[in-house]
Amino acid sequence: MKSVVLGGLAACLLAPAAFAHAGLETREATIGSTYKAVVKIPHGCDGAATTRVRVRVPNGLIAVKPMPKPGWTLETVRGAYDKAYPYYGGAELKEGVTEVSWSGGTLPDAFYDEFVLTGLVAKSLTPETPMYFPILQDCETGSRNWVDVPAAGQNAHDLKSPAPAVRLVQAQHGGHGAAQHGGHGSAYKIGSLVIEAPWARATPGGARVGGAYLKITNTGSEPDRLTGGSVPIAKSIEVHEMAMAGDVMKMRRLEKGLEIKPGETVELKPGGNHLMLMGLTQGLKEGQPVTGKLVFEKAGTVEVTFGVAPMGAAQPKGNHGHH
Repeated sequence: MKSVVLGGLAACLLAPAAFAHAGLETREATIGSTYKAVVKIPHGCDGAATTRVRVRVPNGLIAVKPMPKPGWTLETVRGAYDKAYPYYGGAELKEGVTEVSWSGGTLPDAFYDEFVLTGLVAKSLTPETPMYFPILQDCETGSRNWVDVPAAGQNAHDLKSPAPAVRLVQAQHGGHGAAQHGGHGSAYKIGSLVIEAPWARATPGGARVGGAYLKITNTGSEPDRLTGGSVPIAKSIEVHEMAMAGDVMKMRRLEKGLEIKPGETVELKPGGNHLMLMGLTQGLKEGQPVTGKLVFEKAGTVEVTFGVAPMGAAQPKGNHGHH
């Protein structure tokens, strides 16, 4: 009991600790990035098996997509948002998924399971505030509803059935000026990942693809994957691998992305794993940085700026030994 209480306090969240009731795996979400909500169901209702799980989507989590679950029927409720939220490409979203439910399956009281949805945390939200996820759990007999949200000034620990919450934080990055000028000291942080020195090579006129590189360090305790990204001047960003097949160096796309294990630093560089900017609509020009987004399986989406080095460069512009 002591460890549970301490764990809840250390998390700085307005809900009891893990396994006390239905909760969320990740207790922090980055504003302007994708949040993957992993809903944890640790037990049933007084011994009865769980047959339905419903999640009410909080205000400000937009463009929600739930993950289907084998053996369960997935349903969504769509409705108007509390206000219009800015979206990619200058668009505004005024409506979307407001509730997700999984039903028709059976989760015995003795077992544990997870239900997943993802969404974009709107840029207009305020940092250091909680975002509440009311969860309703129906069982073969009875139900458990974790839906109470504290009023202003009220302590969530005083609530009988508090809704799980995540804390909203701003995307952190350092050396932003260096990134804007194509320097090699730029760093960005999202969740437990630190992205350093994103850069790309300039491309010749008419080129339809370009190469980009960076370094990623996982400071957390769980693995993550770099799955791709986007930039305005390309159709997509793909993760590619360079590997020897016999005596021939071959390149292939990593369909599942590149894994970054806990405590590991992975460097994407010329001649090794790298990013490919596919379907360029204009060339990459030396000294003209390009801003885009990187997408990670768990951490979500982070905006970075790629400095652009000369064609054929082996290192980002400004590194010692560059030529």
